[in-house]
Amino acid sequence: MTNKTVQLKDLGAKDYKETWDYQTEKLQEIVAIKIDNRRNEKNTITPNHFLFVEHPHVYTLGKSGDASNLLLNEAQLKEKEASFYAINRGGDITYHGPGQIVGYPILDLENFFTDIHKYLRLLEEVIIKTIAEYGLKGERSKGETGVWLGVGTPFARKICAMGIRTSRWLTMHGFALNATPDLGYFDHIIPCGIRGKAVTSMEAELGKKVPLDEVKQKILKHFKELFEVEGFVTGKEK
Repeated sequence: MTNKTVQLKDLGAKDYKETWDYQTEKLQEIVAIKIDNRRNEKNTITPNHFLFVEHPHVYTLGKSGDASNLLLNEAQLKEKEASFYAINRGGDITYHGPGQIVGYPILDLENFFTDIHKYLRLLEEVIIKTIAEYGLKGERSKGETGVWLGVGTPFARKICAMGIRTSRWLTMHGFALNATPDLGYFDHIIPCGIRGKAVTSMEAELGKKVPLDEVKQKILKHFKELFEVEGFVTGKEK
């Protein structure tokens, strides 16, 4: 028996570490169900979650990342009112902050499909389809996870970073779409460890701010279509 409904929560503005802990808590709840099912030959369905969040200024470094890609020392981080965490997702360094739409799907892929590569490609496709509604042509860049503009030109620039962790076919972490963030914060890292590639935002490309709630609804529409989600159960946490 599989479950293709997804519990949706918009956490609003929330500290990175608190959100990481919350993700971990939800993941462990699903792990416990899966272990109990296998040990006791049960068929209890596992839940799926999708979290939206907007973090205060923070830099995060993936488990395979290089700390030298952060170009600020501790005092400079404090001056920028930014924090730093080394975390357990894939990928290198990235930035999160206000004006960025961060999505964390916590899915039991056994409810959908057991293919990590497909999962990442579909996440990218969700963002590609979303920004296409604003006239932006998002693309994949070979060997570089995420969504880019101007691939194959001297002006290639990343608009959405992605980094995930999977265990027992469970996912955590996710994507960060630059809607209206202060792009100046990206000047203090080598984004995703890739030199010579710029970072952009929907606002920078369109010359105007985009309503974050509107973009979120478009993300959910495409996520539902591509992952064949049967429905979202919604709630909001403060």
